[in-house]
Amino acid sequence: MRTHVDEIDWARFIERLLYLFPPVIGVGLIGVIRETEPGVPGLQYGLLLVSSFGYTFLTLGLLVAIFFDARRIRRLPRASGNWHPNPWLNAAFALVSAPLAGVVYLARRHRRFGTRSGWSGWWLVVAVSLATTLFGIVAATIAIILTIPGLLVAAVGLAGAIAFGAFPIAIHQDAAYVCTDGDSWRPNPGFYLGIAFLSLFVPPLQPVVAGYYLTRRRREMELP
Repeated sequence: MRTHVDEIDWARFIERLLYLFPPVIGVGLIGVIRETEPGVPGLQYGLLLVSSFGYTFLTLGLLVAIFFDARRIRRLPRASGNWHPNPWLNAAFALVSAPLAGVVYLARRHRRFGTRSGWSGWWLVVAVSLATTLFGIVAATIAIILTIPGLLVAAVGLAGAIAFGAFPIAIHQDAAYVCTDGDSWRPNPGFYLGIAFLSLFVPPLQPVVAGYYLTRRRREMELP
């Protein structure tokens, strides 16, 4: 008997929760930076508190979503595929490292079920994030050479905000579109989401990933 829980699109719920991790982590990083800079008293502690609460809330939500999605997949006939995720093990993995568990789960899930395709123009957001990052690098370099602290903060802040907020969503959504509607290239959206997360902590990786993705996309299929 199907229940209300079984009718929920848990895979889409997992995606949406993962999209919220970068902004929450970004708020925490701002709080850490504020600890070493003078500013509004108590602001850094408030940011760290919001980040910690948000991360915990997202972790619990992801744990629940992965558990129920894995349980639903386990109930499918074994003849329909050879991936039968253990709900308890996947939930435990999410509790230990929620973002990593989420992207690994989505990447493996995609191999069997695919990922729902959406807007065909997400590549534009990937391109904007790439352009913004390159602009931020140039502006930050000029600010350091000319000793302009305000320009440095603005450049890093703008590039970081777009990278943290938009880049992971855009490249995941566009990869889902390409692998569904493309002809020869089948990028795994979960894999690219994981690489996008990694690039947030290794900034030079972001323009490399975005540039490679857009170049490969243009070569394999017409834009958009």
